[in-house]
Amino acid sequence: MTYILNIETATKNCSVSLSENGETIAFKELATESFSHAEKLHVFIADVLKEVNLNFKDLNAIAVSQGPGSYTGLRIGVSTVKGLCYALSLPMISIDTLALLANQISIEDGIIVPMIDARRLEVYAAFYDKNGNQIREIKAEIIGENSYSDIAEKIHLVGDGALKLKSILTDDKFIFHENVLYPSAKEMSSLAFDKYKKSDFVDVAYFEPFYLKDFVLNK
Repeated sequence: MTYILNIETATKNCSVSLSENGETIAFKELATESFSHAEKLHVFIADVLKEVNLNFKDLNAIAVSQGPGSYTGLRIGVSTVKGLCYALSLPMISIDTLALLANQISIEDGIIVPMIDARRLEVYAAFYDKNGNQIREIKAEIIGENSYSDIAEKIHLVGDGALKLKSILTDDKFIFHENVLYPSAKEMSSLAFDKYKKSDFVDVAYFEPFYLKDFVLNK
């Protein structure tokens, strides 16, 4: 059996799951406006392990959402995983945050565009096909009424970044999946297991989150 602990803290959602051979067997998360990651993350980790009567020595690897997303949230998640992997001598796996959003829906045709809110009319976004393959690089982009005008096919939008754009992206080709707001550790299970089988690990000492933009301190 391969047990992987999955941690997602890139947005308002503090999310932890435990998987067995790529299937989620325990899961806990909470999304709040106050970003409760620092106080909740370690509690959630202990809870999911206790739920299935496992402990840290049973783990084979730990996966973390790599970004883009909240600077503070990413720092909390990545530093926690780094510390655990180093202390337990476990391999560390990184998962694209936008892929976690895209994987929460299934479509027959068109493309999936997951969006994470980057304030005002800016979002972090990428394109994925119906099979979950990334077909456009991740960008920080400001969205206007003419955005994606060169795309004729259906565009399925997910994430809190997409929800704030409903009044701007009004063409019939835009389909908003309003029930999918945040990336979740639940979606990490299969992606992390695939990377584990390929020994696709990151260097614990040198890994840094994918911020996409420089951190700017609000004054």
